[in-house]
Amino acid sequence: MWNKSFSRKEASNVAKIVAVANQKGGVGKTTTIGKIGHQLKNERKKVLLCAADTFRAAAAEQLTIWAERSGVEIIKQHEGADPAAVVFDAASAAKARRADVVLIDTAGRLHNKQNLMNELNKISRVIDRELPDCARETLLVLDATTGQNGLIQAKQFKEAAGITGIVLTKLDGTAKGGIAIAIARELGVPVKYAGVGEGIDDLRPFDALEFAQALI
Repeated sequence: MWNKSFSRKEASNVAKIVAVANQKGGVGKTTTIGKIGHQLKNERKKVLLCAADTFRAAAAEQLTIWAERSGVEIIKQHEGADPAAVVFDAASAAKARRADVVLIDTAGRLHNKQNLMNELNKISRVIDRELPDCARETLLVLDATTGQNGLIQAKQFKEAAGITGIVLTKLDGTAKGGIAIAIARELGVPVKYAGVGEGIDDLRPFDALEFAQALI
């Protein structure tokens, strides 16, 4: 699943997970990270989770639960800690433990929070400095019910974080997720995963044909 993105030749590879928070609350970002970690662990990769969402209360605890469920390690600090410092710790641990993949959970952010967008850039600089040769994947997690505002937010995130793919969550309900088409078309960013339920195995590679048929 990740072979094209993460080279086995590197001692440590980083996938940075970025989320957008909408007015309805969580988009399933931390859950998505837990599910990806589970899939990678099943592929016999050494996975390290990084709890860099220090802004949201109990975010680290939620990620810790997923780490335990998936049987992977986690790096975390206290609530309110500098997210870039947590990423630094995770990068150091990844090198020391020769992790195959690091999954970094960042805070859910709104496109008009410039200070938070700047924080994304800071995290990216830490990765560039500490793991300069690693393969990178930056995923934007979007709720399938997101409307036109999702496109605005995606444009901002692409500028700040260099998005390489989208994860569309909550496709198990009545949501059609048509915003994914607009984002993929206008930004040239592919949808890579679809969340279809709450179970640990309910994250699937995105099937464009199946999605298109569901929209009809």
